[in-house]
Amino acid sequence: MIKALKMNQRITKCIILFYVFACIPLHGQENYSKLTKEALETMWEAKDTVGYRKSFDMYERAFSLFPDSIDETGLYKASVLASDLKENDKAFKYLTLLFELKPNLPWEPNWSYILGDESENEYKNLLSDVRWNELKQKALKAKLTFYEELNVNEKEFYASNKVPLYKVKDGKTLYKEIRKKNGYLSKKRQNYSISFAINDSVKTSFFVHIPKNYSPNKSYPLLFFLHGAVRYNQLSDYQLASWVLYDWNRYYTKYAEQNDVILVFPKGSGKFNWMTSDDGFFMIPKIVALVKKALNVDDDKVFISGHSNGATGSFSYLMKQPTLFAGFYGFNTYPKVFTGGTFVENIKNRSFINFSTDEDYYYPPNANDDFTQLMNSINADYKEYRYNGFPHSFPQFDESEPAYGILFADLLKRQRNPFPKEISWEFDDECYGDIDWLSNIKLDTLAVRKDWHKVKNFKINRWLKYDEKDSLVVMEVDRMAFDFPRKSGKIIAKYENNIFRIETSCVKSFSVNISPEMIDTGKKVRIYLNGKLCFNKRIGYNTNFMLQNFNINQDRIQVWINQVNIQ
Repeated sequence: MIKALKMNQRITKCIILFYVFACIPLHGQENYSKLTKEALETMWEAKDTVGYRKSFDMYERAFSLFPDSIDETGLYKASVLASDLKENDKAFKYLTLLFELKPNLPWEPNWSYILGDESENEYKNLLSDVRWNELKQKALKAKLTFYEELNVNEKEFYASNKVPLYKVKDGKTLYKEIRKKNGYLSKKRQNYSISFAINDSVKTSFFVHIPKNYSPNKSYPLLFFLHGAVRYNQLSDYQLASWVLYDWNRYYTKYAEQNDVILVFPKGSGKFNWMTSDDGFFMIPKIVALVKKALNVDDDKVFISGHSNGATGSFSYLMKQPTLFAGFYGFNTYPKVFTGGTFVENIKNRSFINFSTDEDYYYPPNANDDFTQLMNSINADYKEYRYNGFPHSFPQFDESEPAYGILFADLLKRQRNPFPKEISWEFDDECYGDIDWLSNIKLDTLAVRKDWHKVKNFKINRWLKYDEKDSLVVMEVDRMAFDFPRKSGKIIAKYENNIFRIETSCVKSFSVNISPEMIDTGKKVRIYLNGKLCFNKRIGYNTNFMLQNFNINQDRIQVWINQVNIQ
């Protein structure tokens, strides 16, 4: 049973929690941590009950020597070991202490140790004892209270005092009302776990960490962190601070708190994520809108970062759906779109900073060199910072801290240009036919590609991998950096003095979104498509369109008053 327990996700969480406690500079805690670490290692190495007994005795010795340092992880391990050794009295003793423990930084809700998916397997020798049912009833009540508190906190998070916009009938007045940053309320907490419906039957959560002295009268930068290992993650109804604010993410927390940046941590899975499937790609833009309903976010300072698969996710939003964001970052990035073509010139609409290492099996340094060269050839706003001597798990090392300093320094000075004078956009999926003031772009897959509509790619001939001795070796490969499974369309557009000039390749139709920040609404707007005049009229305010668009993205800066549909 305990061997199976080693594969349990809860074990992984407890190891991470152990790391957090081991970093606390207290003499007693350090000694307790050393003893419980040795006990944990002994349990892992155990081949029979003799080894498990030795591990259990080590935990009990740690509890006896350092009673003020007893923690969640130690009690959990001791209770499971005692159950397996059929020492039921001690198992219930430690399990009860675990249930009643109120740590400042809980790693799991107390009820989950009794009601979790693995609990009946972990405590199978206790199930026939009347004390198990008594503890289970207490756990059920605690679980109910836990979810009630989550619901109360979520309602408080979304609470606002905003004027309903649908009551405003005049277009110019509505525009001014949308642009106002008011109606936000103070928040009672710094951390919120918010539920998120993926569809009618599936839900997950996102965790929000706000500045300590958050003021509803001030606009704040917002940074998303996308986790990696998407194929091995599971959706979760809730998240705890101990899961997302520490360990590998400790420097996000540190620098966000120093610089008054809102942090958001979404929870994805193998099916619903930001890299391997489009089923979950909608989540991040949707969460942006939800957070903006609750918090005073600076619309021109919304960013995405991530590690590994999360960094690839960050890069994918840059390639496919960057409108809501000002900039993108990635640690140990694989710069490729895995659900379609990778159209690298799309980066020219925003920016990307990649923090790479030279011992990364996920994406090799030679490929990063060639990718950087490609970025430089198109004058992209792209930077790579290489850290030599580190593996793929770079964020776990203290030496990674300077990279976070670079990230937050860029974040603080960078702002989105909500109304860029020029746009270049390529896509192969009409779900992603939107970029700033161009939207609803549709493909013409039968059209002939224009001469200026070219493919950009490069070959990768070396990759890093771990051999059977767990050593990193170089292997020869023959692969292209990007795949192009579908035909793409491309559009290049610019405007000045009420004149829009747009060139298209393999595009059937599109819409031009209009803002009074872009044009003089008192004059006609002329739109030239592939050199021919196709629109020459004044543009007024469309209140229905304005409300519909704002309700989707909650953007109070990039506000469109109307759109022109071009065939």
